[in-house]
Amino acid sequence: MKIKFMLLLLSVVLGTGNLNAQHTIEGIHYITGKPVQVTIKNGKIKKVKAIKNPDKTYDYYIAPGFFDNQVNGFAGVSFAFGESDLAEEGIFKATNELWKKGVTTYLPTLTTNDLDVLRKNFKMLSKVMNDKELRGSIPGFHLEGPFINPEDGYRGAHPKQYVCLPDWGEFMKLYRAADEKILELTLAPEMPGAQELIKKCSDKGIVVAVGHHNATKEQLDEAVAKGARISTHLGNGCANMINRHKNPLWPQLANDDLMISIICDGFHLLPEEIKTFFKVKGVDKTIITSDVTSYAALEPGIYKTETGETIELTPEGMLCYPAQKVLYGSASPISKGVGHIMEVTGCSLADAIQMASTNPAKLYGLNDRGTLDEGKRADIILFKINDSKIDLLKTYVEGEMVYEKK
Repeated sequence: MKIKFMLLLLSVVLGTGNLNAQHTIEGIHYITGKPVQVTIKNGKIKKVKAIKNPDKTYDYYIAPGFFDNQVNGFAGVSFAFGESDLAEEGIFKATNELWKKGVTTYLPTLTTNDLDVLRKNFKMLSKVMNDKELRGSIPGFHLEGPFINPEDGYRGAHPKQYVCLPDWGEFMKLYRAADEKILELTLAPEMPGAQELIKKCSDKGIVVAVGHHNATKEQLDEAVAKGARISTHLGNGCANMINRHKNPLWPQLANDDLMISIICDGFHLLPEEIKTFFKVKGVDKTIITSDVTSYAALEPGIYKTETGETIELTPEGMLCYPAQKVLYGSASPISKGVGHIMEVTGCSLADAIQMASTNPAKLYGLNDRGTLDEGKRADIILFKINDSKIDLLKTYVEGEMVYEKK
């Protein structure tokens, strides 16, 4: 295939064709702030050693690659939207473009859609995910919907005609189509049948998230007791008009056993929301996500979706759904969120990387990645920070350089 050939050619041009070769990467450690040398062999980090008396000045950081748990699509490629014409070439293209943004691990996210389309695309993704050219960047998938609240606002941009009640049998059809690689399911806990589905999924080791919901405190607490572990993009997937006391936000913030993911693209949440959410949950229970869509990297303008909705990508990079006065996912990669949360909260680079890399790896039990430690996959990024923005220089996946800024 053309995309695979291009990736292979890139590997040859960059001189990284031998996975077994031992080599080193240097930079300022994202936690210690001091120069380190990282030795790589067989695609893994063999050793991390402090450079005590550096003979040069380093002006760039070294850190584990980003882990984005909510990627609906990228660079014109949609994983499941409308009728969806997802092809193998699209999966390779999206992955390659995400590498250029520092994303070394991601969960393709399939949102509310016709169940036949979801099954078809899960089969396609599960067939391709282990291809050696993807280098393990896709460990599994995130199913967001279709078991969500159908009310306007809470439903967000999910097509109402495809929203359905939680059903174990229907979920298992999707799960099998995905070769049992659905790592996360986002649903609304107040819908009939949701609590039972939460328990069954949790028992199978699937991370259950609450999202696009209007659950009461009692329903939310019951969901957590049955195994729900995280809120999907807290503060979004919520109606514009809510009761100031009884609304779905307070119970999620108040429950200490619930993690949150937040979109920090500068559009989905106000600075004071991000700051408050971060203060309440802290660095250990917060994940930065992108909710990025296929419209990322496209030109600003008015677009018609495959299901007939009109959306707008503004010159500032905001993707909105005028009909419901809500956002339509994001057009900004997770790297923007890393810089933005540091600017808004004053958190350290180490904290931001933990929320964008370490925490998601831990949540899904992927202990082979997420930190810059010996024995981990050599999924590494080199970058500078300019005006609270990540300026990516190089991306390594399994120790091989897959992107270098020109």
